[in-house]
Amino acid sequence: MKKILVTGGCGYIGSHTIINLIDNGFELVSIDDLSNARASSIEHIKDITGRTVPNYTVDLKDIQATRGVFQKEGPFAGIIHFAAYKLVGESVEKPLAYFRNNLFSLLNILECMREFDTDNLIFSSSCSVYGNTDQLPVTEETPRQSAESPYGRTKQMGEDILRDVSTLSGHPKTVLLRYFNPAGAHESSLHGEDPANKASNLVPVITETAMGKRKNMKVFGTDYDTRDGSCVRDYIHVMDLAAAHTLALQYLLEGRNQSTCETFNLGIGEGVTVLEAIQAFEKVTNQKLAYEVGPRRPGDVEAIYANYEKAAKHLRWQPKRNIEDIMATAWAWEQRRSASAPD
Repeated sequence: MKKILVTGGCGYIGSHTIINLIDNGFELVSIDDLSNARASSIEHIKDITGRTVPNYTVDLKDIQATRGVFQKEGPFAGIIHFAAYKLVGESVEKPLAYFRNNLFSLLNILECMREFDTDNLIFSSSCSVYGNTDQLPVTEETPRQSAESPYGRTKQMGEDILRDVSTLSGHPKTVLLRYFNPAGAHESSLHGEDPANKASNLVPVITETAMGKRKNMKVFGTDYDTRDGSCVRDYIHVMDLAAAHTLALQYLLEGRNQSTCETFNLGIGEGVTVLEAIQAFEKVTNQKLAYEVGPRRPGDVEAIYANYEKAAKHLRWQPKRNIEDIMATAWAWEQRRSASAPD
């Protein structure tokens, strides 16, 4: 049983990926400092899989503490690196914090991988690296534009670091996964998006509003050059995204990679506007949503969605769920976590 280290393993995407990795026969170790995640994710993973995953509450900016996990738990067959600050709006307000956290943590992981002869790395990148592109859907060859936020710039810089490092002898083979807008929850409704800080992603904001946790929600801009004026995004179910990480890891472990650093888009290939996402939620749940229109939000791009043909061909990956599946599972999870939350 190959052992895999997942950084950010208590976070939204990391924890769902751990579930998928366990289902595919891997042994897991997590690092998560819980700065925007909950330790309860480990219990949810156990509820679903029957397996207890050790989590080390380590700040990856601390090279000695990071090295200690490699010393205690290694060797690892591969690393999946999710851990990063990820809020676009916050990154505009706190750019230095984002550069410090997202880049130093990556550099320390790479240093430990070199020291402990760890060969395979999956890097959590983002469609934000494309910036405000004129080419839709975007392919992996679509030229990157200037990032619209410091968060997006950290992903661009992370990709550049990994391309440079992967050309050197003794450094890891790397897959860069550029994913679009993860949403939804595990079909069991035992686990879903539950950030320690206030949710800012569209789908949990929708479900929290419907649950009455928020008086209403805001649509940031309806004056974009799109079919209804609101931003267009490619919403991908988190379990489809999780499966892609497992497939990318297997791709490296089986030696099927075409080069030492490869890039794949992960989206469903369809753009959905914010207003259409709201309508999908209302259709699936029969809940009327209270929302108001506000001004544009700094850092948001107008429209972005994926061409995922390369991932389908090389990783043998296909998304299985659509926007209605996303809303149905997210709502089931919201109802469950709200029912179990303390008064």
